[in-house]
Amino acid sequence: MTLGLILIEGLVVCFIVLLCCVIGIANGPEGMAFFYEKEVQEKVVTSGLITKEALDRNLKRFKFIGMVIMFAFILLAVYGLNGARGFLEGFWQILAVLMIEGIFDRIFIDWYWVCCTKAWIIQGTEDMQPYISRKVFVKKWVMTLIGFPAISALLSGVMCLFLK
Repeated sequence: MTLGLILIEGLVVCFIVLLCCVIGIANGPEGMAFFYEKEVQEKVVTSGLITKEALDRNLKRFKFIGMVIMFAFILLAVYGLNGARGFLEGFWQILAVLMIEGIFDRIFIDWYWVCCTKAWIIQGTEDMQPYISRKVFVKKWVMTLIGFPAISALLSGVMCLFLK
């Protein structure tokens, strides 16, 4: 039963991230240019498509709304719904949910949606594609494979302190 719940919870987290991206590019992908390389961000700002202040505000919104909702949901699901107790039980469940989201993000959002469709193309920056360079793509995979276990351990450790 728990594995099925974890799969569903992972899909919910994927939906949260997807929804944040859909809302973020609703008025054009320049609204989320903070995900692009610095050169692209600078060109978008100098082209007048968005201001630096608006870009910074959008990044803060994405981090606050998207990340806070995502992590709050994960903790409520793992410790509330699934009833995880102790470090290891919480750790592996958090990690499983994050890995589902991470793989979705790397494959669907980064590789397919950003690199293979026109949805994320910012007018006037077509010559700067691919927007996600190999170096950045590798960094994102490293974050997924190494950073997510570290985040999972941290969250599980904090929850162990609160649930004693």
